[in-house]
Amino acid sequence: MAPLVGSPVRRSEDLPLLTGSGRFVDDIVLPGMTTMVYVRSQAAHATILAIDTTEARAMPGVLGVWTAADLADLPAIRSVPTMERYPLAKDAVRFVGEPVAVVVATDRARAVDAAEKVQIDYDPLPVLTTIGEAMSSGAAPIVPGQASNVVIEMALTEDDAQAEIDAAPHVSRLHLVNQRVAPVPIEPIGCVADWSARGATLWATVQAPHPIRNELCEMFGLSQQQMRVVAPDVGGAFGSKASFYPEYLLTLELSRRLGRPVKYVETRSENMVAMTHGRAQTHDLCLAYDDEGKILALQVKIIQDCGAWPDVTGSGLPTLTSFMAGGCYKIPKIGASFRSVTTNTTPVAAYRGAGRPEAAYLIERLVDVAAGDLGIDPAEFRRRNLIQPEEMPYPTQFPIVVYDESDYPRLLEMLLEKLDYEGVRREQEVRRQDPEAPLLGVGLSVFVEMAGFGPSAFFEQFGYVGGWESAKVRMNPDGSVLLGVGTSPHGQGHETVFAQIAADELGGLAFDRIVVEHGDTAAIQESIGTMGSRAVPVAGPAVQMASRKLRERLVEVAAHMLEASVDDIELHDGVFAVKGVPGSSVQLGDVAMTAYKPHKLAEGSEVGLEFVSYHEPTNLSYPSGAHGCLVEIDRATGEVSILRYVAVDDCGVVINPLLARGQVHGGVVQGIAQALLEEVTFGEGAQPVTSTLVDYSVPSAADMPDLETFHLEVPTTGNSLGAKGLGEAGATAAPQAVVNAVVDAVSHLGIRTLDMPLTPLKVWRAINPDLQEEA
Repeated sequence: MAPLVGSPVRRSEDLPLLTGSGRFVDDIVLPGMTTMVYVRSQAAHATILAIDTTEARAMPGVLGVWTAADLADLPAIRSVPTMERYPLAKDAVRFVGEPVAVVVATDRARAVDAAEKVQIDYDPLPVLTTIGEAMSSGAAPIVPGQASNVVIEMALTEDDAQAEIDAAPHVSRLHLVNQRVAPVPIEPIGCVADWSARGATLWATVQAPHPIRNELCEMFGLSQQQMRVVAPDVGGAFGSKASFYPEYLLTLELSRRLGRPVKYVETRSENMVAMTHGRAQTHDLCLAYDDEGKILALQVKIIQDCGAWPDVTGSGLPTLTSFMAGGCYKIPKIGASFRSVTTNTTPVAAYRGAGRPEAAYLIERLVDVAAGDLGIDPAEFRRRNLIQPEEMPYPTQFPIVVYDESDYPRLLEMLLEKLDYEGVRREQEVRRQDPEAPLLGVGLSVFVEMAGFGPSAFFEQFGYVGGWESAKVRMNPDGSVLLGVGTSPHGQGHETVFAQIAADELGGLAFDRIVVEHGDTAAIQESIGTMGSRAVPVAGPAVQMASRKLRERLVEVAAHMLEASVDDIELHDGVFAVKGVPGSSVQLGDVAMTAYKPHKLAEGSEVGLEFVSYHEPTNLSYPSGAHGCLVEIDRATGEVSILRYVAVDDCGVVINPLLARGQVHGGVVQGIAQALLEEVTFGEGAQPVTSTLVDYSVPSAADMPDLETFHLEVPTTGNSLGAKGLGEAGATAAPQAVVNAVVDAVSHLGIRTLDMPLTPLKVWRAINPDLQEEA
């Protein structure tokens, strides 16, 4: 049988999802279950003078109404020390959508009706919607007890590279806004809590159930055996479901008080204002280079909008942006610093790529601007500065960041060939001479990102217990296999990929004989979780090692059965045979059954076939690629149409080409959407403007071109699979590919940069500056 790793195996988990028989949190119904709804703040910043719950408490079906005062014993949610968030607003509200009270009733309709009867008196406070307002002189701290609205201010390098910039022959400067976006998973946040005499159970839409369990155990003083967290089918996350939300704590506490299960499922509008947002950074950049275009130094100053409460991960995202700011280029000196700031807006946390797409965007936009300032082609500017394959592994000036094996120049050349780059340039010049022709632009994006999150010393900085993953494999007496993994999927196809890895290690065991178990802390005791493309690079080797242990044990049993040496046993397609002895063989199923019969085993042998392995990476992995976008701009409307999008990725060894293509497609679509469509905005008084999918433009199939995807496989030596991860690559690469293409299309008009999203109105205004007043 041909190896399954590298084969386009169809996803084994899809049938229930496509036939409507999946089991999501809202499908869970327990006897006596109740429903919790929030009373959310409609003010962005105000002191709470009084809360009257009398009428709500008296309504039919209402089991209780609670405010912060009623839940004073509950702990705060972990954050930057001294900036912890309470599960319900205490004394003041700090963003629109912040929970102020909760109602529990026998059903959702009654709970919603009662929530509308809760009366809250507010005394308005100054609203700080923007970073500029929050950092202005005299701005009062949003989080109590702080000296200002600055959460963290840090220089990540010894100096700011100003001396190198001052001495350089050429310097290009750029101010960029990486706008705030919403994750918009198909399934919003939901949870069901059941606190019974046997312990506490929480079913929740999370992407990392074990860290959530550990947090809850600490909050309630429970052992890990008393607290079970289950992630059933989860409809998307994009990083946002790694955060700890107040409802996990509240539903459990209220279930304990009521002695009944409590369910909470947010609405789409609640999701848009309460689930953490992503990006929301501004960048002030300087790139210094010589007459030949060789980069000499880079200066990066980042400001991160944290929203009203600093998320434990979100406030530190500029760290990752700084680490990856140099991109694929040899930059002798980088000066990086950042400042994270609170505003009266929804909190910001991890979102697909979490800090790395911001880095790729800033360096790839800056490189394009520098090429234009110097008067050379952007592709040539990149060629002159790319790190060469013989320089790998490449240590950056940040000790934690050592790029693994790749070939950036080859990625670029593959992309240029696929795009017919020279032909596009010729066509562009023809169109510029024809005032009736749409403008044509081509954008390049050569990127490297950070994946395979670990090792422990690095990953613990973001609040996780280590950076390892585990796998447990058990072969049953009938020869079938149960494979338990700690990483919990939310659409990625873990069941298929991990079964492929195990099947190969078990000598071509039939794929459908392997069942992959995940997402339940009662079944898989230890894990860190799914984020940062760490499932295959970190958990995959654990699966491989555990399966290899199982195979070695099976060989021992087969050797005993065949009265041969283990060195003489071969395993192919489920048959153990003695080398060079035709007819001397035994079926895998017979070996598995024998392993559970101690009287048929060698003296002293252990019974059973169950093994556990942990994999601790010694370095992060660094997927890379070169993406290109060809756009056309309608001169009359400013509408941008994507004619072609070409992606060449190096994610190391491709485990499953079908899934890899899906990962690239999904990420690229999110990146294109950020470039052209999506932006969370707030109006007067920090009122959300984009709180529904009518106001917030997510892409449809009609908005997307056919995506052309290719792979260059340069295995990493960082793990036994050679895989680097791919989940964030598309979202990391696409925004600047599109923006570079649009700016390229209009650069002959003197336009040097445009901020995302590039809506038709924004582009039209840029190319028609004299007509703006009329518009």
